[in-house]
Amino acid sequence: MKRRRAALWTAGVAAGLAAGGLAARGAVRRQRGRIDRDRLAELATLPPEDVGPVTAPDGTRIAVRAAGDPGAPTLVFAHGFSLDMTTWHHQWTALSDRFRCVLYDHRGHGGSDRSPAGDYSLEAMAGDLRAVLDAAVGEGPCLLVGHSMGGMTLVALAELHPEEFGGRVAGVVLADTSAGELVRGALGAVGARVEALLRPGIRTVLSVRHRAERMKRLFETRGADVAWAITRLTNFGPGADPALVEYVSSLGTQAPVEVWTDALVSLVEMDLGHALEHVRVPALVVVGSVDRLTPHASARAMAEALPDARLIVIEGSGHLPMLERPDELNRILEGFADRVLGAPGAAPGRGRGRRARAGGTGR
Repeated sequence: MKRRRAALWTAGVAAGLAAGGLAARGAVRRQRGRIDRDRLAELATLPPEDVGPVTAPDGTRIAVRAAGDPGAPTLVFAHGFSLDMTTWHHQWTALSDRFRCVLYDHRGHGGSDRSPAGDYSLEAMAGDLRAVLDAAVGEGPCLLVGHSMGGMTLVALAELHPEEFGGRVAGVVLADTSAGELVRGALGAVGARVEALLRPGIRTVLSVRHRAERMKRLFETRGADVAWAITRLTNFGPGADPALVEYVSSLGTQAPVEVWTDALVSLVEMDLGHALEHVRVPALVVVGSVDRLTPHASARAMAEALPDARLIVIEGSGHLPMLERPDELNRILEGFADRVLGAPGAAPGRGRGRRARAGGTGR
C-alpha cells in the first residue's frame, strides 16, 4: 500500500508539472518561436578530434573527442544527467587555444553506447571515466571538470581508485553537483520525508520501462512545450536565453528511456559523502546562486567535507553555468588549471573553504 501511495504521489507530481506547463503554453510557444535556430546548431558542434570510441571495462563503447594541442595541459570534462558533451561547447571552444580539452559522453548519453548489461550505476560510470583517462590522458597530469552527475562520477572514481588523485589527476572542479543524497539536499528541511516517499515511487513508476517509454513519447510528440517549461523552471536562472532552454530540453528528450529509469534511480539512491576524503587534490566547488537542483547549501557542505576545497558562487546562474555564464566559468577554470597544472605564472592557491563570487552576464 505504501509503495502504491508513493507511486501515485510521484505520478501526481509529474501530472502537476505538466498541467502547469499547459496553462502557460501560449507564453512558452511565443518564447520558443523567437529562438535563433542557428544558435542550436552552433551548440551542437563537436570537438574536432575523434579520440574514441573507448571501451569501458564492461564492453560499453564510450564516445570521446578532443580539441587543442596534444602536448598542452589537459582538461577532462564530464557532463550532467540526460545531457551530452556538447553542453561544454563554450568551454572547449574558448580554452582549447591553451589547453588540451577532452570531452566524452556518459554511457547511454550522446554518442556513447547503451550499457550491454543495463548497468547505469555511478560505479560503472567511474569505470568509463578511468578508461577515458587511459586512452586520452595517459600518465597525465590533468584537471577533471564534472557537472552534476559528471561531478558525482568524479567522486565515485575517487572512492574506487583513490590512487588516481595526486597521481595523474592534479585537481578537480565540481560544478553544480552533490555528494550527498540528491533529493534530500534539493528539498531542504522536508527532503528526508519526501525522499522516503519518492524512492519507492521512482522504483514503481520510472523503473517500469513501458510506462517511462510512453511518457517519453508523449513529450517528444505533444509535450515539447511542457518539457521546455519544466527545463526552464528546474535548470535555469532568471532571464535565461530561450535557445539554451530549447537545447537542453531537446537533449533530455533524446536520452534513452533507461537513462530516465536506471540512471535516475542510481542518482537518487547515491550517497558519496564518505568518498570525498579520497579527493586529495585541490578542488573547486562551483554552484549557481539560483541552482534549484543542487543548491548552495549542498555545495557548501561538500566544500567543507573535501580535504582541500574552495567554494565559488556564480551569481544569477541556475544549474548550468557552463551555458548561462560561460565567460565567468571559463575564467574560473583557466585560473585554477594554471595553478594545479603548474603553468608558468600561475597564481598561488587560496585557503581552504574560502568563498568567492563571479558576477556579470554570460554570452
